[in-house]
Amino acid sequence: MSGIAMVTGAGSGIGRASTLALLADGWSAVLVGRRAEALAETASLSGAAERTLCVPTDVTRPAEVEALFEAVKQRFGRLDLLFNNAGGNVPQANFGDVTFEQWSHVVAVNLTGAFLVAHGAFRLMRDQTPQGGRIINNGSISAHRPRPGAAPYTSTKHGITGLTKTISLDGRKYDITCGQIDIGNAATPLTRRMTTGVIQPDGSMRVEPTMDVNDVGRAIAFMASLPPEANVQTMMITAAKMPFMGRG
Repeated sequence: MSGIAMVTGAGSGIGRASTLALLADGWSAVLVGRRAEALAETASLSGAAERTLCVPTDVTRPAEVEALFEAVKQRFGRLDLLFNNAGGNVPQANFGDVTFEQWSHVVAVNLTGAFLVAHGAFRLMRDQTPQGGRIINNGSISAHRPRPGAAPYTSTKHGITGLTKTISLDGRKYDITCGQIDIGNAATPLTRRMTTGVIQPDGSMRVEPTMDVNDVGRAIAFMASLPPEANVQTMMITAAKMPFMGRG
């Protein structure tokens, strides 16, 4: 299975690894992120830059997301896959100390941004000929178990689960499938702190195992490779020895 894919947050980490895996499988790719230079670097690393379109976009801004999909239609005419990956976080804080600004920032990126991009993809997939496509939302193991002091992030990731289920249901009559990947401790710049210790539910600090981010890229490529008649509704991929089972 191949076609036209879009990856948000494609300039680094999980987004970059997933973009490279999809391009290696023969997909053409729309690379989305705020930093043009990072997107260009991902495209150059692929060895398949001729099959890429880099569109710097702030996914929290409706006008920029609308312009993104116009660019996709102009270049490719359709979209077959969205990996809705862009996200962010704020420093850890006890729930009573979370500020409104921190809450609003995380909600804007992780939930509103995910909605805006998925909404644009859904409409394009619904209206194109042939109709249909696949959306994969990046949840997190925080969609199942919270970390201490992570109310904004945990809340948005639970929200992503609701978004995924709704798109999956509403997309049926348009041949649009939607699934979610929940990732735990992939080794990226955002998880570098795992190697020095992160707080545990009992208040202790512990170094946590991580996994190669390219394993996540391969998981996304697998989900994307399925025929339209099949869907991975939920996949969880974690570092094998990370403290997840029994967490909390």
